[in-house]
Amino acid sequence: MKLLWREAMLAFKRTRTLSVLSITTIAFALFVSGLFGLVALNLRSALRNVAERVEVVAFVFRGTPSQQLQVASDDISAFPEVLEVRYVSEEEALTRARRDLVEFQEAYQDLEINPLPPSLEIRLRPEFRDARHAGEVAERLRGFEFVEDVRYGRDWVERLDALRQIAAFVGLAIGLAFALVSIVIIGVTIRMTVLHRAREIRIMRLVGATDWFIRGPFLLEGIIKGLIGGVVASILCAAVFGAFAAGQFGLGMGLTFFGPLEVIALLLFGMLLGLTGSLVSVGRHLKKV
Repeated sequence: MKLLWREAMLAFKRTRTLSVLSITTIAFALFVSGLFGLVALNLRSALRNVAERVEVVAFVFRGTPSQQLQVASDDISAFPEVLEVRYVSEEEALTRARRDLVEFQEAYQDLEINPLPPSLEIRLRPEFRDARHAGEVAERLRGFEFVEDVRYGRDWVERLDALRQIAAFVGLAIGLAFALVSIVIIGVTIRMTVLHRAREIRIMRLVGATDWFIRGPFLLEGIIKGLIGGVVASILCAAVFGAFAAGQFGLGMGLTFFGPLEVIALLLFGMLLGLTGSLVSVGRHLKKV
């Protein structure tokens, strides 16, 4: 291991310009990937906040006995998708309308009869806040004889599902694209190093060195470059996030930065890219030397 480390450090010294260029390009690729990861992280956070508003509302007939509603609420609470069931009386519904629907405040103020029916508001568990599960819960609610109508904003929930799928697909596609770019960059720089040390490698083969013994320093070099690139990318991401969080661009509110696990994942991702790029490059070109 000491020999591998020494050879890797010697490679850095012999090809300083290539090493700096390699680390810079790796850091830039990981930095762009990290920025996109931050965008995806905050987008998921925003979508989770929006998804918390997904609920099913069952409007009940006026005059339904409270005991019957209580028994039904207990039954609905037992649904696997349901997190919470809350009864909203006619008076509470009218109070909400007067508070939230500003454009209709004057109309609601002069009412002699409350037109709003009582209802049961059903909040879903986080893993069931999508159109399919909300629709299934709504269908079951329609089976209760005291339920007049059931609504859950079907079109809105379906759009939310589509947005989540698009975000996941775009995130995967861009992440894979930057990963491939990073591997190509690392592979090219390692190949240049291999060609630069072609004479030395020939001498090592003449004295009986195996291919894996020769590959070792290059693989370790790639891992080190990936690690350094990951550290630099993490620092740059933190600097950009700090600028936004400080409110310099008016977008600092509610932003979330990577946690320790995400930072470690970024570093490991850089090391994996460095190892992969080195392995591919050395495997393809070492026999040509």
